[in-house]
Amino acid sequence: MNYILRITNLVKKFGDKEVISNVNMNVKKGEIYGFLGPNGAGKTTIMKMILNLIKPSSGEIEIFGETLNFEAYETLKRIGSIIEYPVFYDKLTGRENLELHCEYMGYYDKGAIDKAIELVNLKDIDNKAVKDFSLGMKQRLGIARAIITRPEFLILDEPINGLDPIGIKEIRNLLKMLSKEYGITILISSHILGEIEQIADTIGVINNGRLIEQVSMDSIRDQHTEYVEIITKDCIRAAYILENDLKISNFKILGDNTIRIYDLKLVQKDISKTLILNGINIEGINKKNSTLEDHFLKLLEGSDLSA
Repeated sequence: MNYILRITNLVKKFGDKEVISNVNMNVKKGEIYGFLGPNGAGKTTIMKMILNLIKPSSGEIEIFGETLNFEAYETLKRIGSIIEYPVFYDKLTGRENLELHCEYMGYYDKGAIDKAIELVNLKDIDNKAVKDFSLGMKQRLGIARAIITRPEFLILDEPINGLDPIGIKEIRNLLKMLSKEYGITILISSHILGEIEQIADTIGVINNGRLIEQVSMDSIRDQHTEYVEIITKDCIRAAYILENDLKISNFKILGDNTIRIYDLKLVQKDISKTLILNGINIEGINKKNSTLEDHFLKLLEGSDLSA
């Protein structure tokens, strides 16, 4: 297996507090790896360690087959990144910021700036200072800067923050294209699980500094279950009818007004007809599939990692 990134027994402490605990993580060449976890789980800290911005307390990070160390300048030149919010020279234009970045990186492809601007769909930026950019424009400029040198490995920490739905779709398509057409490996964190579900090949889930799962999206899709979801304010009586009249036992009551039926031997129409005939007021009934969000929340609920 050809890995771009291998992390072994990674630990990070700030003072006496251990914020990253014995993380082992592998990112395959050419894949999009979705890094998921609640705020404060440790995603950004790990990304900063991969980029040599902070040093691990112990453990090893290997990138492109070489162990990361204090002098890994050539290795880091092969990586593009956005960590937290991208920072620019606010009084300069977007193009001037990209020109400075290329100069700093020793990258002198004159067409690269125009190509990067076009890829992220940034318009009318040549005479506009970055301080006058919207948050979404700054995010696009940050992505342009990250990809301008055609990196082999792209590390993006919440790259679609501040983008509208059209912008999110454009960046989603861009990342897919960079992965498939250019062979760029991408490590991306996001709290928008529906977006990760659409682009990721593998996901890693971190909670309280511990990696609790690393699994392919194909495997998660194979585990996804169809179910019928019923919305009613009379869950208790509805559950009684399901069990006694319809002989359905594989269902779950969620909260005060939702029932999920996993036994699909009866069609949705027959279920709703029986409930209505028994006086149950149904506000909604739909067939659904469990999602990455369901899987993610189930993992977090099942992980007692505070100790």
